[in-house]
Amino acid sequence: MARSTPEVNGGSLADIAFLLLIFFLVTTTMDTDTGITRLLPPEPDPEQEDVEVRVNKRNVLVVLLNRSDLLMVGGEVMDRLILKDKTIEFFTNPLNKEDLPVMDFTEVQFPPGASSLLPPDGMWRGKVSKGVISLQNDRSTTYGKYLQVQNELVAAVNTLRNDFCKLYFDKEYADLNIANPIEEEIQSGIRKIYKMNISESEPKNIGGRN
Repeated sequence: MARSTPEVNGGSLADIAFLLLIFFLVTTTMDTDTGITRLLPPEPDPEQEDVEVRVNKRNVLVVLLNRSDLLMVGGEVMDRLILKDKTIEFFTNPLNKEDLPVMDFTEVQFPPGASSLLPPDGMWRGKVSKGVISLQNDRSTTYGKYLQVQNELVAAVNTLRNDFCKLYFDKEYADLNIANPIEEEIQSGIRKIYKMNISESEPKNIGGRN
């Protein structure tokens, strides 16, 4: 006589599957798109008259990326790994070269007594660059290469800010706590000395090697 196979109770399988679905939805990490955070200027007033602005050429460093991802800085082909040092030199002009940006004497207020290297009133007096980086790229430039170049430019400014912060306040710039009023004022002052003067223009057909 054949023995009958007991039937498996599947009434709870739907509940188990639903719980597993919720578990994986909660625990799974979703990939996020990376990009560049920038505050775009407002749209110009259509009734505003065009005003010609003369810019001192020595105050502008043009950084180009062509369709072949070839980097050109100031009209010369350059390796991306050199770009950071070139940018630091551009913003500091340590040798007071005439082909590098004008350095204006500036006073920046820091919290009194926050640094032994500053006067008791906390006033820093020195020269600040009027330089601007103009980052331009071809419409065919790869996004990854553009990010690499942009990161080198930002890293240069962050290095200058960090070196200044360690010299005067014995602290990493990134470690400044903006919730602390004194450190927030320090951060604001450093940003006035080393500004993130990086202008990113609309992509255009720059060309390059095929």
